[in-house]
Amino acid sequence: MGILQGKRILVTGVLTNASIAFSVAKLAQEEGATVVLTGYGRLSLVERIAKRLPAPPPVIELDVQNTEHLETLADRVGEHVDGLDGVVHAIGFAPQTALGGNFLNTAWEDVSTALHVSTYSYKSLAVACLPLMKEGGAIVGLDFDATKAWPVYDWMGVAKAGLESCNRYLARDLGRHNIRVNLVAAGPLRTMAAKSIPGFQEFEEAWPGKAPLGWDLSDTEPAAKACVALLSDWFPATTGDIVHVDGGVHAVGS
Repeated sequence: MGILQGKRILVTGVLTNASIAFSVAKLAQEEGATVVLTGYGRLSLVERIAKRLPAPPPVIELDVQNTEHLETLADRVGEHVDGLDGVVHAIGFAPQTALGGNFLNTAWEDVSTALHVSTYSYKSLAVACLPLMKEGGAIVGLDFDATKAWPVYDWMGVAKAGLESCNRYLARDLGRHNIRVNLVAAGPLRTMAAKSIPGFQEFEEAWPGKAPLGWDLSDTEPAAKACVALLSDWFPATTGDIVHVDGGVHAVGS
């Protein structure tokens, strides 16, 4: 019996098998969950990656900037499961002009895209899934410590700060529905998202030396385990919180 036995989990953001979201989906299945994925853009790519999971799950199209996609999400997920016990928000994007040391020159149009996709979508996804969570459950989002101004992270750092605030407000408003809302703040990992940030390699390579526990830039499993634990019943009274999975860098600074 796994810690997610019988639970129905929606996982967003699976791009490659190197993504945290893929590790969450894999571990969730191994712990007994029924998993549904969402994909954006090239669904065929997500479907191909989904076949690498222990039990290939259905893949549903979801563009979090598309109102129709959000309004119909519950019905489309409901074609595969009769409800949801957990949702994983692994969605984030910022245009290149909003990253890489261009903070002072980024236009509002690009900032607004970063905030919409990376911050506001946390609320949008939660509201879209609420009709399927009649028995309560857990929502878990992926974060990167927003208490500092990190090199090259720029407006994505601002978006993550907004995500952390949004997490607290969602926890406040969804508590009456018996839904817990928490974030997992992972250290830098060599995912597709990280590779898209100009100059991020220099930043991430310094991390292992700063982490009291060390840090493996290619190991997504520690972050995935934290997500699965928060999706389970083992954190029944924890909400509005941030679990750091970064080797301890957040605690000791630079």
